[in-house]
Amino acid sequence: MSRDYTPADRLLSRLGQGLALLAPKPAHRANPADRLPEAELAEPERRHTAGLMRINHAGEIAAQALYHGQAFVARDGKVRDHLLAAAHEEQDHLQWCEERLRELGSGPSRLQPLWYAGSFAIGAAAGLAGDRWSLGFVEETEKQVSEHLDEHLRELPDGDQRSRAILKTMREDEARHASEAQEAGARPLPYPVRELMRRVAGVMKKGAYKF
Repeated sequence: MSRDYTPADRLLSRLGQGLALLAPKPAHRANPADRLPEAELAEPERRHTAGLMRINHAGEIAAQALYHGQAFVARDGKVRDHLLAAAHEEQDHLQWCEERLRELGSGPSRLQPLWYAGSFAIGAAAGLAGDRWSLGFVEETEKQVSEHLDEHLRELPDGDQRSRAILKTMREDEARHASEAQEAGARPLPYPVRELMRRVAGVMKKGAYKF
């Protein structure tokens, strides 16, 4: 017997699928660091690098959730496909960061479910404003993530080629996603919204670095 799924059923199903991302799985693309040597890092450098990579891993969890939340309420099928395609590609970032964390003797943020659930809600709220606003949210998110990656690239120890290669590739992907959202009809977000996004990201960065 077929079952008629309510909106609540579909929401719980989507959240369940998203939380399944927290389980390790192979990346679709080769890790950019695969052929690079491991750096000899002093203990403070190793801890700081692990903290940065944990922030980036948490950021990818949040990005996945934002896209899933936006896709869940998208009105236009093309916009929904655009969001899900970006989320699919960024799964590679998630796995690369997790692999690097293991190499550094560390692991992902223990607050992953919180990052996912909160970001899904924010994404759905952004999507309800309309598809062009939703794409604007994607564009601004990717711009801010690119800024964070640039900051982390400056903070990495000079000899850490493996972490640097991962972050550079992520930076290229994020910039492309922002351009694609703009080309798809993104509407620029008002300054107060952009500033609120920065503040929320700042809270996540501090939490993920420590926990």
